[in-house]
Amino acid sequence: MRALSAWLGGAAILVALALTLDGYAADLFRKLLLVATLCVGFNFLFGIAGQLAISHIAFYGIGAYGVVVLAFQFGWPLPLAIIGSIMICGVIALLVAIPSTRLEGFFLALATLAFAQLFSVVILQGGDVTGGPQGLSGYAAPDYFGLPSDGGGYTLVIVAVFLMTLAILVRLDHSWFGRACRAIRDNPATAAAMGVDVFRTKVAAFTLTSTLAGVTGMAYAFTDNYLSPLVFGLEPMFMLLFMTVIGGTGRHAGAVIGAALLFLAPEVLEEWVGRHYMLGFGVLVVAAILFQPAGLMGLWDGARRRWGMR
Repeated sequence: MRALSAWLGGAAILVALALTLDGYAADLFRKLLLVATLCVGFNFLFGIAGQLAISHIAFYGIGAYGVVVLAFQFGWPLPLAIIGSIMICGVIALLVAIPSTRLEGFFLALATLAFAQLFSVVILQGGDVTGGPQGLSGYAAPDYFGLPSDGGGYTLVIVAVFLMTLAILVRLDHSWFGRACRAIRDNPATAAAMGVDVFRTKVAAFTLTSTLAGVTGMAYAFTDNYLSPLVFGLEPMFMLLFMTVIGGTGRHAGAVIGAALLFLAPEVLEEWVGRHYMLGFGVLVVAAILFQPAGLMGLWDGARRRWGMR
């Protein structure tokens, strides 16, 4: 009952913010929700399933480019383009997962990095289909049932995507599948001895989280009605990794807190140090790994134990 109350209270706050914020604050809120959604998915893949996949941001781009290309380059109705883009993300994620999840650690990171770079080359060299280095612009989602496809109405769509992604991954984490993922992360041999199908579980975790990243990308595509290849490069991918580590690897709340902290920090830091704030993030991650590997959630757990909180 307490968990349900927390979910309803959080959802009510997000809906209230979506309906009251406007201008730059509303745009910042939408982007924050998208980043937090991405971070929650990557946290499940990396922190819970133990797969350091550098391709997560690429699937974000596949979803974004997929729905725009299908709807506005090929003329598909938007609902059909959304379904088609989800299917494309799922199929590509499965095709990438089958060979790459046989690898572990550094080798998995390299394999998925190669795929991410391949995706970057495709969108940069895609000509009129992907817009090349200039990206895609000049499109907009149609209004359905008299509801506007921008402003507070569209912010509610992004809130729904965030809550859906978080609910799915929290539910999976508390199921046998989540326990199997954690067992594989900690010791694959022991997990296999206990009857866990290591290969299928890894493939399922990779495919699911990558497809959810694609769904988030579709929501992003209509936030500014503009797609730039720079959004889907390596720097945003490493930012996701930083957010996960700082917040607390393997903790859903940590992913959201880490995403909020590192996404909003440049709003303050960039005025002082310019683009060099990325160097500060790198130092912060190294310090967290050395002195506080559990991240901000580890500090919270320590405070709860110190004050005798449940």
